Amino acid sequence: MDFKADPSAVTINLLLIVHPEETASKQKGQRERQTEGGRGAGLQDDGNGNSRAQPPQQRDLNGRRVSRDPCEKTQTVTPYSNEETQVTVEIHPKNTTGQLIKKLSLGKGPQRLPSLRGQDNKAYPWDKSSLKSMPVDLRQFEKLDAYALKVNVTNSVEELVKALLKQARTDLEKVRAIWMWICHHIEYDVVGYRDKSQLSSKPIDVLQTRKSVCEGYAELFEHMCSIAGIQCMKLSGYSKGFGYKIGQTFTGDSDHAWNAVYLEGRWHLLDSTWGSGSVDDSLTKFTFRYNEFYFLTHPALFINNHFPDNSNWQLLKPTLTLKDFENNMLHKSNFYMLGLLSAQPETAVIPTVNGKASVSVDCRAATLFMFKLKGTDEHGLMTLKKHGMKLDIYPQKTGSHKLQIFAKPSKGSEAIYKCVLEYVVECKSVDKAMRFPKDLHQPVGPSWFTERQGFLRPSHPDPVIHTNDGRCSVTFTLGKDISVLASLHCDNGSLMEDGGRRHIMQIHRGNQIELKIHLPHAGNFVLKIYAKKKSDPGNYDYIFNYLITCLNTEAKWPAFPQSYSKWAADYEILEPLSGLLPANRNVQFKLKMHGIAKVLVQAENTYPLTQSRGYWEGTCNTSGCREVYVMVHENANHSFYSHVLKYEVEAQ
Repeated sequence: MDFKADPSAVTINLLLIVHPEETASKQKGQRERQTEGGRGAGLQDDGNGNSRAQPPQQRDLNGRRVSRDPCEKTQTVTPYSNEETQVTVEIHPKNTTGQLIKKLSLGKGPQRLPSLRGQDNKAYPWDKSSLKSMPVDLRQFEKLDAYALKVNVTNSVEELVKALLKQARTDLEKVRAIWMWICHHIEYDVVGYRDKSQLSSKPIDVLQTRKSVCEGYAELFEHMCSIAGIQCMKLSGYSKGFGYKIGQTFTGDSDHAWNAVYLEGRWHLLDSTWGSGSVDDSLTKFTFRYNEFYFLTHPALFINNHFPDNSNWQLLKPTLTLKDFENNMLHKSNFYMLGLLSAQPETAVIPTVNGKASVSVDCRAATLFMFKLKGTDEHGLMTLKKHGMKLDIYPQKTGSHKLQIFAKPSKGSEAIYKCVLEYVVECKSVDKAMRFPKDLHQPVGPSWFTERQGFLRPSHPDPVIHTNDGRCSVTFTLGKDISVLASLHCDNGSLMEDGGRRHIMQIHRGNQIELKIHLPHAGNFVLKIYAKKKSDPGNYDYIFNYLITCLNTEAKWPAFPQSYSKWAADYEILEPLSGLLPANRNVQFKLKMHGIAKVLVQAENTYPLTQSRGYWEGTCNTSGCREVYVMVHENANHSFYSHVLKYEVEAQ
């Protein structure tokens, strides 16, 4: 076509680029992202984090940013299409030539970024079915993951992607290879986080320096997916990451960036920053610590700590409001990776009721828990359940108290406890009656764990035993080859180590064991139970404990009589149970012992006991003595007796 010269025309120098619709869309997105200011990376306190960002920009329906600067805005001419190829014509200022000269190719047919309008969003709350937003078998990635970790290309992003895709066939495998490489090769830039002037989020800069903040992680991931032919978006919004305070509100600029990828007909979410590692509390050192949780995370779990600027990118139905996001409990990634399902209450701030606050956790399998209230495990009662735990907290001071819940798998004793939940307990009044002994260990009471140690069918399944008169009895069915040791403890120093054991009497009847407890006074006591194999010559191992409470100030029981090594586990004292006998009295004895030839009670004089129906019975007078011994003659052919019991006599 010829154009006539017009004397009034103004000469304009323009660069005209013609490329397919798909390429135009991708390049447009890349240019828009290049115009954004550098953004700090999100850092989570369990290994990740965040920072402040540039003001949020306008977005289209798909959540893509729309530049506000008219000088950098691309003008798109209506596409011209023929039977074979659809193209887009873009007009750019001449001074952008260097940024826009790229490898161009023509694609067949119109290709656009998939819309969110037809997205089959996930239901909220989480249905507890899967941690992922699509079926993923991590075992099938083992070879690909190992290969991706070994790829070492730094000259260009294109060459890096080309190398990674050699072992990737499907779109999912391509995304996986890119994800694994970034998470294991890009470290968080703690210096750039503090000094934005030294920070660049351009993919080539991130590749060559091998470090960035969240903006750079997300930019690189999006660019690598684009080269691999994967539809990918960089998203931004608020996060509950580094520096997050329980109960805080979110205002102003977004503080984190992550990605969405289009696989198998729908969008999926991931965060390579939080998947890569962790920083220390002072934000001065980064440590690679891979976190699988943030790869294709289920949207109902991702929203727990990621709130996108565009609510459509929650990929949920219904979507949450910012107020919901602020109020909802923060579940750390460890919570779900350990197989935990839910926690109550669902709000992060718990007010006490009559000095008490309660927390419970449900899980798929047996899990070990512990807690810290202001850094200690005091002022609480934690009990293990078959599928979770329950915790009652009794703060002994009013005000705000930080409560942390930790968990680890029941299998593998070497595993460490990981923080899974954090609450703030607001205490308005103190229940002084619930001040626990310092010797109380968490968790309290019998559980699936004590069953594994051989303590079956407990008579008291609850962690607290209440007694009105200062006496109680606990029974179990024991597993094979188990020897038991028990001791009683309190805070006022009234029980020495030996005295703590003498207020407990063991009675064995076949595979049943009964622990009779006589408290020396009213108050709160800890009953600790230890065990070992009978065939094991080693020490006893701590198994669990009970809390025993008695409010009756009239309760005051002496210790049981002292027993010696010859007192067999299946012997039993029926009377006298008190280890302190009255002076100048006739005292009735009734003992259950087998395999014995003779039994004598040694006081000022010696009193033989007679055997009747399996019991040894008789009377002893305590006049003129301070101690009384029970002695046995095991074999009629032997000439010596063995001491089995010792009683004290009250002062005259």
